[in-house]
Amino acid sequence: MSQKRIVVCGGNGFLGTRICKSAVSRGWDVTSFSRSGAPNWSSVTSSPTPPPWSTSVTWEKADMLKPATYRALLKDADAVIHSTGILMEADYKGVLTGKESIWGGLSRAFSATKGGSSQNPLEREEGEGLEPGEKDGQLTYELMNRDSAITLAQEASFQNVPSFVYISAAAGAPMLPKRYITTKRDAESTIASSLPQLRSIFIRPGFLYDSSRSFTLPIAFAGAAGNMVNSMVGGRLTALAGAAVEKPLKADVVAEAVIEAIEDDGVKGVVATQRIEDLANIAWRRGML
Repeated sequence: MSQKRIVVCGGNGFLGTRICKSAVSRGWDVTSFSRSGAPNWSSVTSSPTPPPWSTSVTWEKADMLKPATYRALLKDADAVIHSTGILMEADYKGVLTGKESIWGGLSRAFSATKGGSSQNPLEREEGEGLEPGEKDGQLTYELMNRDSAITLAQEASFQNVPSFVYISAAAGAPMLPKRYITTKRDAESTIASSLPQLRSIFIRPGFLYDSSRSFTLPIAFAGAAGNMVNSMVGGRLTALAGAAVEKPLKADVVAEAVIEAIEDDGVKGVVATQRIEDLANIAWRRGML
């Protein structure tokens, strides 16, 4: 097992911290960047105290919409990981503050299209930043889930990074706008077709849970029950319920799978639930040796 250097965009988040931890356990050189730098540990673990392994990570502050703030961090990396994005857009805030009607907020949230970056990210100059395409500067699915990932992958390619990992999703869900998942699929297809020199890995987990976030446990239980029923009917509920009937995964399992995928040069393209579990099992057995 060779030592590697990885850079994690959003490494201070719920999944990102666990990716960093898994890489550190292998003796890898790990850098995380985000706007806030180091994690707020009480929001991602069960304790506000930084865990011992966290001292082995370089926690940098940078803006993923401004490549000039992070491009130097990508130099000599073996892999770059995009582990950030948004689950819900901010339309509801306008409703709560009275700036927008309930109907207006819902109409905007579930609109068929919104602006991403003000320009095609693939047409940028190296290091050039992204600007929100919406007139009020809203951070949309198109900007955060699609264009920021394409831009990070392109910047990784500029720095001759061999592997790029995008944390995508298994499917959408009935309570989310369809654009949540379509922008992720757009990111995958654009990166795969426009940046073929990268070994791109698209991790597609369902709902992530962990005991440190107690509210995730009943959701995971319900999801596991839904997945069982869906399996019994031959997967016919998938088109209707999406991620709501996908097998939930513990966040540590997905993190281990990400690191094992980077380790294994044969892993490329879409990595769905069963493959995620297989990779995590390989990582577990490797750790037992």
